[in-house]
Amino acid sequence: MIRLTRLNDEEFVINCRQIERIESIPESNVILVSGKHYVVKESVDEIINRVIEFNAQIYACAQKMKD
Repeated sequence: MIRLTRLNDEEFVINCRQIERIESIPESNVILVSGKHYVVKESVDEIINRVIEFNAQIYACAQKMKD
């Protein structure tokens, strides 16, 4: 899950594994596999970095459990 911000400054959390694509219009439009979309303040690069960080945390946790 990653935290994003709507244009009205409302924060929300989204399941990043459900993201199909992100468009820049110039705001970022996050489109989910369900077809639902969210226009957010974060840039495409910021969203990608948050997804990478989330996945790294999951991987690190899995590695700890494995050891």
